[in-house]
Order: sequence, then C-alpha cells, then structure tokens
Amino acid sequence: MADWWRGAVIYQIYPRSFCDSSGNGIGDLRGITGKLDYVASLGVDAIWISPFFTSPMSDFGYDVSDYRGVDPLFGDLDDFRALLRRAHELGLKVLIDQVLSHSSDQHAWFQESRQDRSNRRADWYVWADPKADGTPPNNWLSVFGGVAWTWDSRRRQYYLHNFLSSQPDLNFHHPDVRAAQLDNLRFWLDLGVDGFRLDVVNYYFHHRELPDNPPAAGRGAAVSPGNPYGYQEHRYDVSQPENLDYLEALRGLLDAYPQSTSIGEIGSSDSLGDMARYTQGGNRLHMAYTFDLLGGRSDAAYLRTVLEQVSVGLGDGWPCWSLSNHDVIRLATRWSRGLAPEQIVPAALTFLLCLRGSVCLYQGDELALPEAAVPFDRLQDPFGRTFWPDFKGRDGCRTPMPWTADETAGFTTSGVEPWLPIGGEHRARCVAAQTAAPDSVLKQVQALLRWRREQPALSDGAQTLIDSGEIIAYLREGAGQRLLVACNLTATAQLLPLPQPPSRVHAPTAACVDQVVGPVRLAPGQVLLADLA
Repeated sequence: MADWWRGAVIYQIYPRSFCDSSGNGIGDLRGITGKLDYVASLGVDAIWISPFFTSPMSDFGYDVSDYRGVDPLFGDLDDFRALLRRAHELGLKVLIDQVLSHSSDQHAWFQESRQDRSNRRADWYVWADPKADGTPPNNWLSVFGGVAWTWDSRRRQYYLHNFLSSQPDLNFHHPDVRAAQLDNLRFWLDLGVDGFRLDVVNYYFHHRELPDNPPAAGRGAAVSPGNPYGYQEHRYDVSQPENLDYLEALRGLLDAYPQSTSIGEIGSSDSLGDMARYTQGGNRLHMAYTFDLLGGRSDAAYLRTVLEQVSVGLGDGWPCWSLSNHDVIRLATRWSRGLAPEQIVPAALTFLLCLRGSVCLYQGDELALPEAAVPFDRLQDPFGRTFWPDFKGRDGCRTPMPWTADETAGFTTSGVEPWLPIGGEHRARCVAAQTAAPDSVLKQVQALLRWRREQPALSDGAQTLIDSGEIIAYLREGAGQRLLVACNLTATAQLLPLPQPPSRVHAPTAACVDQVVGPVRLAPGQVLLADLA
C-alpha cells in the first residue's frame, strides 16, 4: 500500500542500547535482528533505527564520517542486509536515520575542505572570515552551548557548527553538496530501506549573508537550563526558505521508490508552522514531528493548544506524534505528575495512539521505563557534561533495554559492563517479567495496538477537540464511527460530562473505563474510549 505510513506506528530503536550480540557492552545490528520477533509482536508497522554509520562517536553516531558505511561497533553492511531481510519477512518496514545537515570533522569531505580555500570541496562547508578584531563572523550559537563557530588555522577562517565543534555544517547552498546527499539517500533506497527519519531537517540551510540573530522575546527560554541558545531568535541560522526547494528535490527522489517515506525532525521557534510548510502539498516531506509534545507539559489546556494549532494550520500536511525519543527525559518520568509509571504510561499512550497522524514509539516506553539515574562519572553525553548538574544530558533515556532481570538485563551475555549502567528498577520492568504478567504495561500496549488497528475512525478520520477541563478529550470520526477519546493525565479524579450516551465502550487496557452510567468519573491515569451514536 503506497500510503502505509499514514497512521502507522513506528518503533524507534537506539542501536547502542537495544541488544548486544557481540559481548562488547554496546548494542549492534545482529542484536536488533535477534529481537525483531519481539518488535513485531508489539503490533507496530515499522522500525526507525538511529544512526549506525561509521563515526568517531563524539555524538554517538550523529557525527557521520561515512554515510554509506556501517561502523564496526555495530557490524557491517551484510549485517544490515540481514536485518532488513528479517524485518521485511515479519512485515516490518525499515526507516533509518539520516544526518544530512552536518558531518563529522573526520569525514573525508571536511578533511579535504579544510586544507585550503581552493580545493574542489573548499566550499562544501560553511566557512567565513573573522571580523576585523578576529572574533567570529556573527553571534550565532550552538545548540550544545557556546558560539557556533570554530577557528581553523589552516584556512584562517571560522567554520559553522550548530552542534559540537566536531560536527561542521555542510553548505547546502552548494549544488554539489545537495546532489551528494541525495546520492547517499539513493544508496540506502537501492539497498531496500523503506524511508528515512531526517535529523534536524530545518537546519540544512543558513542565511548567505550571515546576519546576527536578534534576541528572543522570551529571554532565557533555553533548550536546557543554563543554555544561552534559547536567548536568541534563530531567524537566520535555521528554517530558511531554500529548505523547501531541497525538500521537494528529496521528495522527488523518494517518489521514484514506491512506498518509501520520510519523517522530518523539526526544532524551531515556529515548529508547528514549519511542520505545516514542510508537509503540505504532497511534494515535500511525507510527515514531520516537533518537540511540542516532548517537553514537560502534559496539562489538558496545553495539549489542546498544540492540537488546535496543528488542526488549524496543517492543511493537507501530515503529523507524526511522539511522546519520547532518544533526546528527552522518558515519558514515565517527564509526564508523571505524581502518577506511577504503570498509571501514566497506558493513559498517555492511549492519548497518543488515538491522535490523527502517525506515531513514533520509543523503545522501552511499552515497558513504562522511567528515566534512569546516571552518575556523572558514567555520563557519556557531551550535552550533559557541558550543562551538568542543571541538565544531566540524554543518557537517562538511552540506557540499555532490559530483556531479563539478571545483572546485565539480558542486554549482553558477556561479563563486560554495558556502555551505560542498567538500573535495578529497569530490570524489574524487563520484557521477560512483563510478558509473564497478564496485566503488565507491555500486555496493555500490545492490546491497545491491536485494538487501534480495528477502529475505522483512527485510520484517517477527522479529529475534533472537546474542552473538558483537566481531561484531554477529542472525537475521531470516519468510516461510520464516532469515537470519543478522553484521558485523565492528572493525579486527581476528574468528572467528564458526556455529550450523549455512548453506544459502546471499549476497554483494550486496564486503564480504560469499561462501563458508563451518567457523568463519567475518571480516576488518575484512567481513560474512556467510547463510540457515540
């Protein structure tokens, strides 16, 4: 089916932390392949694999030094082919991460570019002369802290990096760069992948004249506590109009491979507006997600505002919703509001999986894993090391997947210590334990995904918000079904007045109210799924 991605559930795998088959304490491609039966048993449609490409691992694969190579940590290209083959046998589509906006400073392109100002790749990266006093060419800042420019003594110029100084930004104004990255995508499409998750898709282009960014209206609204990046309005370093033309060229490539798809990651001050622009018209991205549901706010008023803005502005575009990924505090902790993981996660995933759009589900959320505590001496994330202790980085959501309750959680069979520590609480919530327990969160998520497939209104039905105070509620209508979705994501009981008596109440999970008489009282973490006549 050409539009399989519309309404699909895509399971994100962070390869370093999924399963270690080699015994070195780091997950790998063979480890993923060995666990694909488990992934298929969840009832998802596809997997998205975070970077496994050749890399010095300064940012754990998001600093690519060979776009077509598999890093030896993860295996080799034959291992990936075997993974792809097994996934397709199980009916799973395979999407892979693509980090096009920047490379590693170890990439051959950058190594050549930095030699002098006249080589064939001299302009493949964003180079600029210093100001007369030797300072950087403008005031742009790095997401990871500090200025976004690093001095190179050979060229006697600065190069731009929106992230680490070891992640130089490619110059997408150069036609050869644009063509080279499309060629890299074509390589993986020819290999058989079903599409791409595109990292920081609004960061491809910068303003050619390099003007200073103005201060942000809400000074101090930083990416993380203490990070000055949020002090600027990022008017000239991201989300440039040329991005749209490139996305059209990228879509043209994907359209030559039937059933392939794309998901763009968007982080900007107008992320919902960018989502609309990047997905409208059927000639750019297939879908996109923002960080609007990946923050700490889960109150109904905020959620209604986000959903309303998308409903009004998206047009014929398509959203991809997510409540967790490898960059944010885990859902069970971030949205807890005093609720235990077993309470908040089934309710939050019900809210997520009934929304109009596609869904990304992060590994371990089906187990209700909370954020792990990683001490400073075990910290791996450079982002966390920079801003510790106010911001502890992203390692807490990246710890190894717990398969069993033993010391290394079945993640590795060797005596080698995993690359990040595994907390005892995670081992207690392992796959083996939850598979054996009839009412576990894992069993509830599997049931919810099975139920979701059977509801005609959820495939592509309309969505109407219902203002229900502290309860987030909406109506999905389509294919003869009017489905009411109401979720109490608070730690106190809430009353829900019904617009009309339901004709049927659904109870795919233990969090669901299974019968209705009069106004509905939703306990903390409880939800109502009901057909209305």
